[in-house]
Amino acid sequence: PLKPETSTAEPKRSKVEIFKEQSNFIRYPLNEEIYTDTPNINEASTQLIKFHGSYQQYNRDERGTRSYSFMLRTKNPGGKVPNQLYLTMDDLADQFGIGTLRLTTRQTFQLHGVLKKDLKTVMSTIIRNMGSTLGACGDLNRNVLAPAAPFMTKEYKFAQETAENIAALLTPQSGFYYDVWVDGEKFMTSEPPEVVKARNDNSHGTNFPDSPEPIYGTQFLPRKFKIAVTVPTDNSVDILTNDIGVVVVFDEDGEPQGFNIYVGGGMGRTHRQETTFPRLGEPLGYVPKGDILYAIKAIVATQRDHGRRDDRKYSRMKYLISSWGIEKFRNVVEQYYGKKFKPFHELPEWEFKSYLGWHEQGDGALFCGLHVDNGRIGGKMKKTLREVIEKYNLNVRITPNQNLILCDIRSAWRRPITTVLAQAGLLHPRYVDPLNLTAMACPAFPLCPLAITEAERGIPDILKRVRAVFEKVGLKYSESIVIRVTGCPNGCARPYMAELGLVGDGPNSYQIWLGGTPNQTQLARTFMNKVKVQDLEKVFEPLFYYWKRKRQPKESFGDFTTRMGFEKLHELVDKWEGPVQSPVRYNLKPFADKETYEAMEELAKLQNKSPHQLAMEVIRNFVAAQQNGKSE
Repeated sequence: PLKPETSTAEPKRSKVEIFKEQSNFIRYPLNEEIYTDTPNINEASTQLIKFHGSYQQYNRDERGTRSYSFMLRTKNPGGKVPNQLYLTMDDLADQFGIGTLRLTTRQTFQLHGVLKKDLKTVMSTIIRNMGSTLGACGDLNRNVLAPAAPFMTKEYKFAQETAENIAALLTPQSGFYYDVWVDGEKFMTSEPPEVVKARNDNSHGTNFPDSPEPIYGTQFLPRKFKIAVTVPTDNSVDILTNDIGVVVVFDEDGEPQGFNIYVGGGMGRTHRQETTFPRLGEPLGYVPKGDILYAIKAIVATQRDHGRRDDRKYSRMKYLISSWGIEKFRNVVEQYYGKKFKPFHELPEWEFKSYLGWHEQGDGALFCGLHVDNGRIGGKMKKTLREVIEKYNLNVRITPNQNLILCDIRSAWRRPITTVLAQAGLLHPRYVDPLNLTAMACPAFPLCPLAITEAERGIPDILKRVRAVFEKVGLKYSESIVIRVTGCPNGCARPYMAELGLVGDGPNSYQIWLGGTPNQTQLARTFMNKVKVQDLEKVFEPLFYYWKRKRQPKESFGDFTTRMGFEKLHELVDKWEGPVQSPVRYNLKPFADKETYEAMEELAKLQNKSPHQLAMEVIRNFVAAQQNGKSE
C-alpha cells in the first residue's frame, strides 16, 4: 500500500508555541493577569509579556518568599534616545524602579524592579514620551543595532535610516501592545511609504494575507531574532553575532549602492551540550539598495517557516543554516525574495570603534562618548547626567558596548560639561583603565533568573585582578585585552567574541574562553571548565606572562592564544610556578619613610595588592584628577 502523503501525527511543539497560539495575538491571559492581586503573573503570561518588552524576575539574594518584580527593556533602533525619553526613563527608575538605569549590549535601556501594580503606569508613560518596549524581548525581531556615532556623513545617516526602516518593517501590526497598556489608543508613528509597501507585498508568498500580523502570523518566529546594520570598517555593532548582519556598500562618492548580507550569527548555547554552540554570521550575498527590505523579509520568512519549533534550544536561525548549509538556505530565501543574490562585495578590514571622548559630528556640533562601567547608571553619575542632558537639551545614544553618547553639543558647552562630568567620575577615556574601556558584563545576579554566577557585580574585582597580574608579569598600563563576563551560557554580553571570555558554569565558577580578536571577527573557543573565581590567577598569570614574552610584534592576546594552540597553553598553565623575577628598571620609590610604607601596606593588604601597586594607583588617579580639572 502507498504511504499517505502526510503523516497524521502533529509535529511536536514547545509549550511556548501553544501559549502563542491561544493568546489572541499576544493578549490573553496577560490582559487579565496584570489586574490580579498577586505580585506575579501566570506561566503563559510570563512568556507573553516578553513580546511586550518585559521579563518577570525575583530577587535571588533574598531567601524565603519570592519578591517579584519586572524588568522592562526599551526599543531604540540604532540606540537613538530623544531628550524627552531619556528624562522620562530617568524619572521612572527613581519612582518605580531600583533607582538605576541599565544600558544594554543592544543599545537599549533596561529598567529593573518595577512592581506588577505599576506596570501599566510605567508602560503607558514610556509610550506617551516617544518610547516603546514593543518587541524588545520575545520571539520576534529585537532591537536593530546601528553605529551609535551621530556623524552627519551620508554613510552613517544611511546606515541608521536603514536600521530604522528594518525595525519598522518587522514591528508587530496587530495592536496587542497598545490594547494592553494604553487601552487601545494608537501611538503609531508615520512610516516611510517604502516600508508599508514592502510589508504588504506578497508576490512571493511571504505573508499571511488576511492576518492582523502579515509577517508573523499567530505563531511569530520560533525564537528571538537579531539584526544589525553598519558601514564598512565599523564593527561597533558586533556584526557577525547577529541573525542578520547588513553592511552598506558605497561608491567612491559615498553614495549607497546596496548591501552585503551576513546570516546565521548567534551567541546562546547550553553548557555541556555540544549540539548547541555560538556561531558567526556568514556571507549570504549582495542586494541592490532598493531591495533590502524585501531581502530581510525573505530571510525572516524562511526562519519563520523552517526554524525548529519543537525545542527552543535549537530554534535560532543559526541552527537552521547549520543543518541545511548556506547553499540550501540561500536557495530557499531566494524563493521568498523572487531574485538571486549577487556575489558579496569586497570589504575592508573591520575595526572596533568605541566613540568615547570628544568628536566632531560634522554639522558644527560635537558629541561626547562616555564610558559607563557595565552600562549601569546610578548614584551621582545618574544625577549629573540628568542635569547635563536636561540643561543643554541634549539627545543621547546608547552604544552596543553599554556606553552613552551625548549628542549635539555646541563647542562653547564643552568645557563646562567636561568639568561637571569629571566630578561625577565620568572621565575622559584616557583616564579610565584601558581594560575597563572594552570590558562588558551582563546583569546576572541578583535579578536575572538565568544567572549561575556573578557577572556585573563580579567584573570590577576581576578587572582589578587582571590589571594586578599584568603588572606582576611586566605588561604595560596601556596594554589591554577584550574581557567579557556572563553569568550563564546564553551570552548576552557576547563573551564568545572576547579575547578572554568568562562564562558562568557553576556557583563562583567560570568556563574560560580564549581566542576572540580585538575587532570581534573571530569566535573564541572553550579553554577550561569550572575554574573557581578564586583560582583565576592560576590561569591568567601563565597566559599573560607568555603573551608578554612570546608574542609577535603587535600580536593581540586573542591571536597569540590561537597561534600557540590550546594544547601548548594547557601545558604552560599546568606547569606554572610563577614568573621569574627580573629587577625593576625605573625604580620609582614612593615611600620616603617607614610609617607611610607600613600604613600603605595595611591598606594594600585589604585590596589584595602590593604597597607599590596601590601607591602607583593613587599617584595615577591623582595625576588624572589634576589633569582633568585643568585640561579640556
